[in-house]
Amino acid sequence: MASTRRYWLAGALALILGAGLTAGLTAGPARAEGPVVVFAAASLKNALDDAAAAWNRETGKSAKISYAASNALAKQIEAGAPADIFASADLAWMDYAETAGSIRPGTRSNLLRNGLVVVAPRDSAVSLALKPGVDLAKALGGGRLAVGNVEAVPAGKYGRAALEALGAWDGVKDRLAQAENVRAALLLVSRGEAPLGIVYATDAASDPGVRVVATFPPDSHPPILYPVALTKDSRNPDAAAFLSYLKSPAARPAFERQGFTVLGQAGEKF
Repeated sequence: MASTRRYWLAGALALILGAGLTAGLTAGPARAEGPVVVFAAASLKNALDDAAAAWNRETGKSAKISYAASNALAKQIEAGAPADIFASADLAWMDYAETAGSIRPGTRSNLLRNGLVVVAPRDSAVSLALKPGVDLAKALGGGRLAVGNVEAVPAGKYGRAALEALGAWDGVKDRLAQAENVRAALLLVSRGEAPLGIVYATDAASDPGVRVVATFPPDSHPPILYPVALTKDSRNPDAAAFLSYLKSPAARPAFERQGFTVLGQAGEKF
């Protein structure tokens, strides 16, 4: 219980600090000049940084990207944080932003698809087969399973859905190390603070300190889609151009290098 409380307190502190850093979080419309401000899911960091750098080389224009859990970003935008673009790691939080009137009508599309895996520290000898009835608790030994907040963080919600589908949820639900976003969960495993973690396939590929020990069957969880949209209050004339660039063939290599599947211009339907 004490360990779980520490993780929750750490998550809350990180969210508070992150909120203070996210574009200043000054209420009001996004700026009409300067860098395009993007609020993006933490799992997009490597790929989106590369895409923004390529756009800068091509156009001389820049994007300022703040990364956090999609739930935190959606609520910050709703509260008036000056973002131009929102990139979510699941449909639900983009739905939330759309229902709240936070995104510009007609600009939303599905950009990417991802997979879900179990990772262990690089030197771990653990092996695992993700099939119905898997005893994940046994594989944890005396440790905890690192995962994004299962009530709010997209990766955590996908992880819970997959574990429930495989009949493994009840065995681990009291042994979770819940983090404020998927990259924080990844770091717990990479540092050896958790023996196993559930993250996106692209996160696993970004960190040499972990190795993939199993991949969840695609039908064990909802499709992992990344929708993007302009925010309702964006006033930056370059925002639409950067959003179009992210959906263009020029940006495709930045996402594919990290293991994302790039969807069509209008986004695939599932």
